Amino acid sequence: MTDTTAQGAGTGALASPASSSDLYRAVWRWHFYAGLLVLPFMITLAVTGALYLFREELDAILHADLKRVEIRETVAKATPSAIVAAALDAYPGRAVKYISPAGDADTAEITVSADTGQRLAVYVDPYDATVLGALPDRGTVMWTVRYLHSLRYFGPTVRSVIEIVGGWSILLVGTGIYLWWPRKRGRGGVTSVRGTPKTRMFWRDTHAVTGIFVGFFIVFLAITGMPWSGNWGAKVNEWANGNNFGYPSGVRVDVPMSDTKLAEVAPTTWSLEQARIPQSTDAAPQARDMGLDRAVEIIDGLGLHRGYTIGLPSSPTGVYSASVYPDDLSQQRVVHLDRYSGKPLVDMSYADYGPLGRWLEFGINTHMGQQFGLANQLLLVVVCLAIVMLAVSAGVMWWKRRPAGSLGVPPMPADRRVFRGLLAILAIGGIIFPLVGLSLIAMLAVDLLVIRPLGTRLSAR
Repeated sequence: MTDTTAQGAGTGALASPASSSDLYRAVWRWHFYAGLLVLPFMITLAVTGALYLFREELDAILHADLKRVEIRETVAKATPSAIVAAALDAYPGRAVKYISPAGDADTAEITVSADTGQRLAVYVDPYDATVLGALPDRGTVMWTVRYLHSLRYFGPTVRSVIEIVGGWSILLVGTGIYLWWPRKRGRGGVTSVRGTPKTRMFWRDTHAVTGIFVGFFIVFLAITGMPWSGNWGAKVNEWANGNNFGYPSGVRVDVPMSDTKLAEVAPTTWSLEQARIPQSTDAAPQARDMGLDRAVEIIDGLGLHRGYTIGLPSSPTGVYSASVYPDDLSQQRVVHLDRYSGKPLVDMSYADYGPLGRWLEFGINTHMGQQFGLANQLLLVVVCLAIVMLAVSAGVMWWKRRPAGSLGVPPMPADRRVFRGLLAILAIGGIIFPLVGLSLIAMLAVDLLVIRPLGTRLSAR
């Protein structure tokens, strides 16, 4: 949170007794490294995260021609089957998903695996089944922002950076709190900002004061973002979901199961990514599919929140898989219907998740700005702006402090024994988050084998 430029190597006006201690130097040095590695990513995550907080509002504006229709209260809405038929008439292929309108002014969305080989999201007026147009599946602006935020565009290897950034962000906050600690300095640089933007002191104080107020939120966002990481998140997901076909422990599944996962059929919560889809029990040649209209009737009768998604059956043993994940966690629900009898084969909600699953989903929901409505969104926007300010102030502060021709790494402590406690903390973090541990080892090797000898040679000149 603070590079403490003036405290570690700078002006006497800001020096404190602790600034010359070996422990202080060790903490400052690793705070510098954490910032060097993390801050560029944190800017990207903060900007894309701030935008994604308002994904529904922005998509409704940016894609208003596809997502919004005029409310016609006196007009009966088209049946779901007619809406799907209209989508397939305009874009021939196989219907994969039906997404019901979330409100009276919203369109229905049909996912079509087109004959051209492309997967499309087709938007249909729910009143008269007029096809308004199509986009590539998950092709809205906000889906693009989401993929940028999670680094999904760049493949699984690069996505591992999310886990590393999360771990180093926690280290950044911890070391920043130590460097910020008042040490009888008074309010300057603790709760107030001194100087003007022309001075290094101004940027140091801005960095420190902003960091201490936003540090808790950085840790919270780092921890709640970890479930999406490709390595740690995937392993914890398997453990948290239990072994009962991917459903949380306590949810009995005593019907035949397919090998298809819910995440392959429709967007789902983190806790249900591994959940497998059940199979319809009567696939005899004479058996008749009840049809989408009847499936929607049953789902509405079960009380699912509006805007639910129905994954359509694609085989004789397929099911109608309805799922909805509104802002209110208690309204989250997944229902799988036998395609012939309409019997619910699995019906589960947020209350059925295990304790870990509920806590993680609560954290994820808050992370995405959903749990507490507009207040949640506005608070996290402020946090995102503060994170950008932290990164900018750190860069300006470093630039003003660094010696010409040098990286400006904080000095090594004279007594290397102070690293023992620090390394013990780093080791614990590395055990919990293995990729973070590997990155810590790599950074330690670079510090000892490259940066330290280079600094010694420059000092000898």
